[in-house]
Amino acid sequence: MTTSLSRDLIFLILQFLDEERFKDTLHKLEQESGLFFNLKYFEELVLSGNWDEVERYLSGFTKLDDNRHSMKIFFEIRKQKYLEALDKLDRGKAVDILVKDLKVFASLNEDLFKEMTMLLTLDNFRENDQLSNYRDTKTARAIMLIELKKLFEANPLFREKLQLPSIRGSRLRMLINQSLNWQHSLCSNPRQNPDIRTLFVDHSCKNSNDSFAQLAASNQLIGSPPQIEGFLPMASNGPFQPASAPFQAPLTTWMSNPSIVAHPTVAGGGIGFGSVTNPAAISKGIGDSDDIYRTRFSGASDRVMLPVINPGPKSHTMIFNPTEELPKTVARILNQGSVPMSMDFHPIQLTLLLVGTNVGGISLWEVSSGEKLFSRHFQVWNIGASSMMLKATLIKDPCVSVKRIAWTLDGSLFGVAYSKHMIQLYAFHGGNDIRQHLEIDAHVGSVNDLAFCYPNKKLSVITCGDDKTIKVWDVATGAKLYTFEGHEAPVHSVCPHCKENVNFIFSTSVDGKIKAWLYDMLGSRVDYDAPGRSCTTMAYSADGKRLFSCGTNKDGESHIVEWNENEGLVKRIYQGFYKRSLGIVQFHTTKNRFLAVGDDHSVKFWEMDNVNLLTSIDAEGGLPASPRIRFNKEGTLLAVSANDNRIKILATVDGLRLMCTYESHSLIAAGSASETVTKNEDTRNLEDAKLKLAEEVNSTKSWKLTEISEPAQIRSLRLSACAKPDKISRLIYTNSGTAILALATNAIHLLWKWPRSDLNLNGKATAKITPQLVQPSSGITMTNDLTEAKPEEALSCFALSKNDSYVMSASGGKISLFNMMTFKTMATFMPPPPAATYLAFHPQDNNIVAVGMNDSTIHIYNVRVDEVMSNLTGHSKRITGLAFSNVLNVLVSSGADTQIIVWSSDKWERQNSGFLQIPAGRTSTAMLDTKVQFHQDQIHFLGVNGTQLAIYETKKLECVKQWIVKESSAPISHAIFSCDSQLIYASFLDGTVRVFGASNLHLQCQINPTAYVPFNVSSSAYPLVIAAHPQEPNQFALGLTDGGIHVFEPLESEGKWGVPPPVEDGSPSCISIASPMDQPQS
Repeated sequence: MTTSLSRDLIFLILQFLDEERFKDTLHKLEQESGLFFNLKYFEELVLSGNWDEVERYLSGFTKLDDNRHSMKIFFEIRKQKYLEALDKLDRGKAVDILVKDLKVFASLNEDLFKEMTMLLTLDNFRENDQLSNYRDTKTARAIMLIELKKLFEANPLFREKLQLPSIRGSRLRMLINQSLNWQHSLCSNPRQNPDIRTLFVDHSCKNSNDSFAQLAASNQLIGSPPQIEGFLPMASNGPFQPASAPFQAPLTTWMSNPSIVAHPTVAGGGIGFGSVTNPAAISKGIGDSDDIYRTRFSGASDRVMLPVINPGPKSHTMIFNPTEELPKTVARILNQGSVPMSMDFHPIQLTLLLVGTNVGGISLWEVSSGEKLFSRHFQVWNIGASSMMLKATLIKDPCVSVKRIAWTLDGSLFGVAYSKHMIQLYAFHGGNDIRQHLEIDAHVGSVNDLAFCYPNKKLSVITCGDDKTIKVWDVATGAKLYTFEGHEAPVHSVCPHCKENVNFIFSTSVDGKIKAWLYDMLGSRVDYDAPGRSCTTMAYSADGKRLFSCGTNKDGESHIVEWNENEGLVKRIYQGFYKRSLGIVQFHTTKNRFLAVGDDHSVKFWEMDNVNLLTSIDAEGGLPASPRIRFNKEGTLLAVSANDNRIKILATVDGLRLMCTYESHSLIAAGSASETVTKNEDTRNLEDAKLKLAEEVNSTKSWKLTEISEPAQIRSLRLSACAKPDKISRLIYTNSGTAILALATNAIHLLWKWPRSDLNLNGKATAKITPQLVQPSSGITMTNDLTEAKPEEALSCFALSKNDSYVMSASGGKISLFNMMTFKTMATFMPPPPAATYLAFHPQDNNIVAVGMNDSTIHIYNVRVDEVMSNLTGHSKRITGLAFSNVLNVLVSSGADTQIIVWSSDKWERQNSGFLQIPAGRTSTAMLDTKVQFHQDQIHFLGVNGTQLAIYETKKLECVKQWIVKESSAPISHAIFSCDSQLIYASFLDGTVRVFGASNLHLQCQINPTAYVPFNVSSSAYPLVIAAHPQEPNQFALGLTDGGIHVFEPLESEGKWGVPPPVEDGSPSCISIASPMDQPQS
């Protein structure tokens, strides 16, 4: 036997040991052979702190002095062991490690060894600057593992040892079966059911009175009884073995005979579903199901040699490069504004894409133009009809995410499943005409999936949820038709199907169970374990003939397989998951030929007939670890979720033509808020696309800015107070969206709240209904302290807690903390000087607030203990803006001199700084105060002053978009993102309000003061502040210098604030740049 075959045999033995779960022997053979370094096992050893076994296992692959990578690996392990001993104050053990394990490195770096020795003299080794970030043992081990993995990958001794070769399941058993088949075929008198009991000698069929036959009968060497489909059970104890029934019924058994099913819970003695004449013929485990490996012996005429199988593709042989049929070209990038969680293309209008997001929003995109046709945030349509449990859940935590969004087969309806109890069905009438159809309080907890089906030829919707049930609802009436119970964990997904006129449902749960149900009340028909006990999704190919599943288990191991429905076994296991997946991977099928999975920051593709990975595409980068993916019906377009809340549309050559065809029908297509990328190696198709796009650009010359000058063109509402207040200096919606809080320059707060009524069931702020000015019966008003305040210098500021319970506010005097229910002053602190000029609550802790001062400092103040935790210095002028990012864990501050500083929000250290880019020749009076606000992605922020709007990337402080106010125009007084960060509302000192697309800062609507300022009000009144509704992206409010407050919404007939203009190069009003901020001069 050659060395190569010996190596292969060892791999087969490793596979056998793993399937039989002989773990200790498995790892011992890994170490002794040195062929496969089991990174998962090594991680377990490190995380458990089993350092002796760590080095023993490692020694089978490398020695300390093999190379610099190996030396670094051993050093990191021993250093961690040394630090843990110090952390436990076990100095004796630490000295022993230093002398026995670390001294060997002294000759290489004597200074380092001395420094490590000096750690023994410290009470806490974290006093050493380089170790000050050391948190705890668990975290340190995890961080070290990341470094070790990089060293393993770089170490040439570990190349080709970190990944097992691709081997079919139970390969060693299969080879033995093939050998026994061959031996049996040579028997002179072959028996129909040979009784093979040993592998120690060659098989030969003999008479029952032969001495060998008697010996074999009395000495069973193989524990498993012989099975008729093969001599050795395939994967009889493998990792994918079901742990429930004595055998699994083939799927076709219960599908083809639904009327004679005997379910175990109903028929007392039944163990099967239908007529099963030979239970031994049904596999006990999920393994290879190809008939070629299950040769059955019925006599001498059946003696055949096993044919050779070509594992390659079985069809499509005329296409030399199958990847040419895959969507690879990035044709469009959509700026969704929040993280896409689920997507689905319209089944007929192939360029319409539905998107559901992590904040409960749903959108409909025309991807050919990049136009968002429809957008809506989560809102309970009829809260009065909802369960008390749902109401309590929403009060406790109003955050809602979309779990699944899907069209019906004809595209006339779509359904949305939410993370809180609800599903909502919408009727689609074309374009942006989308109407509410049905709302169902479906499950207790999250509704994890929904799908449409036609049992009894009636359109129904299936849902599943955290309450471990599957339910079927009548789409017309909302009546519940069926409830299926039997899962022992939350149900993750459902897959309805119809085969041979039998309707059934597959369901999967988060504990890795797969069940199947008929539309009756007799319980589940089958019970399988998903490969790897994964949290799995199932799907059929488009023609309904092939069944696949894909999922990820708790260890991050992902599996995608094809099932043999006839036997209930895994038919193919696709290879290509090289790393642990972050999150549950999502997959889709297309063209009855390809499988796609979002994994490892890319999209991976397989041909259905080939288990080997075909190709992977990173879509020009910027994809999350496990991107969401969705094909359109023809497979010409693929939607892929990307970082920064974007969606990339990948296209084939036919997909590009399809997009251009649809695009030519839209006058506003070229002015979308998305980025168009035309990169394709096929220059002929590229030129076709360019020509069509050029025609489209010419057709957009008719675009006009939406300008509103009359009250009839807008829906607005002016809020009134009992007494005329001073000018409004601060304005905000409550986080619930049911009230508006204003702060006037006379230090008095005003709170308007919208009541619930038949016209306003949810009590949200709206311009349709006049709210009530809240005035407690005690007569108390929320009035800021003005002691020692200097009105001429005072800058009013306030911040609202996340739960709307209290507001922190200042108007030049002490900071006051008010109870929003009673208006009582709970506390006052920080008397001037210096006076507070800006306030911002920490996003993770309501007890911590950042306080900007007029002396240019920032205090990080803990309200609970009445203590300043940190004092940040670096600005030279008063603080005018503060904003936290809970994604980047930073605080961004702005000063009156346009300086912007980024601070870490854990150690409160300065990370970066610069100045807003001011146009040449502008005076300081034109700048006004610089404000900052984070985009919904928490990575970019909006910088605003009198001269400009600018979008910055936070880490590098790079300005990526900038809109400059013309020198002859009025300065900006204030600006703010809409709640979905798709729009920017900006007010100007001449009373004008402008609405910009946030993705490109293109102006799409202008509201002139004549549309909202009453005739009896001084024409000099203008807006000082602007606030955006927290759930309705098209609603905002203005606070005016005359003390008035106006709420704005577009007319119902319009539904939005204008349309984006055409994108034309060289636009004078918007500058797209990618340059760092102006750096301060030394």
